[in-house]
Amino acid sequence: MSATKRRFHQVDVFSAKALAGNPLAVVHGAEGMDDETMAALARWTHLSETTFLLPPTDPGADYRVRIFTPFMELPFAGHPTLGSCWAWLAGGGRPRLPGVVVQQCGVGLVRVRQRGERLAFAAPPRRRSGPLEPALQAQLRQALKLGEGDLLHHEWVDNGPGWCAVMLPSAAAVLALQPDWAALGDIKLGVVGPHPAGHDAMFEVRAFIGGGGFEDPVTGSLNASLAQWLIGAGLAPRSYVAAQGTALRRAGRVHVQSEGDDIWIGGDVTPCIEGTLSL
Repeated sequence: MSATKRRFHQVDVFSAKALAGNPLAVVHGAEGMDDETMAALARWTHLSETTFLLPPTDPGADYRVRIFTPFMELPFAGHPTLGSCWAWLAGGGRPRLPGVVVQQCGVGLVRVRQRGERLAFAAPPRRRSGPLEPALQAQLRQALKLGEGDLLHHEWVDNGPGWCAVMLPSAAAVLALQPDWAALGDIKLGVVGPHPAGHDAMFEVRAFIGGGGFEDPVTGSLNASLAQWLIGAGLAPRSYVAAQGTALRRAGRVHVQSEGDDIWIGGDVTPCIEGTLSL
């Protein structure tokens, strides 16, 4: 049986410079690929996510995307949204609405706008919010090796992947973390702390994914729900830049803008690999 050939991109998201952001593999024209093949390819690329572009089933969408990690399928993720939208446009996609692409994924319809070369998605609603339970706070202090006064603020920020988050006193404290992965368990944790004045980013963010002992380089979904929390609680202005990936020798930059009822999460996308996938 002959292999089907499909267009393939690998891009770097949240960075205008190759190899400094979060990589994403994108398969165009994924019709006919079954779940098992998609999951197997995601394991094979071994990137944090691999996405598959499909025709929409919702009449309001421009395209549909399925998002796989090496371990599971996700209903939504941020850097795959921006990278998939870039690839769809690069593949000749034309949105129905000028300047706005509508993506269909597991959480429903997500708008992605074009402002020059930069793309930004509208943060989807959080599925869970509110303060973290005392037992969970204690577990996080143990996992991060922190004292009781080190967690300045905390919140559930789950918009699909299951994130919870804490704020530390400074970006330096965030960068100094060396988590105890066993103590973290299967928690998906975002940590944020402010940079001093004069830095090009207002906050430093890290994303720890328990269960596999993995730190994500730059995380759109986490930054989206962090922005909803921080701006809503008065802990951040309506526009700011977050740095992520510094501890992994990356230089990701996430551009946050609150406009009306929407919070837009923007970043640059840099193509690195283009070719043909044969499966």
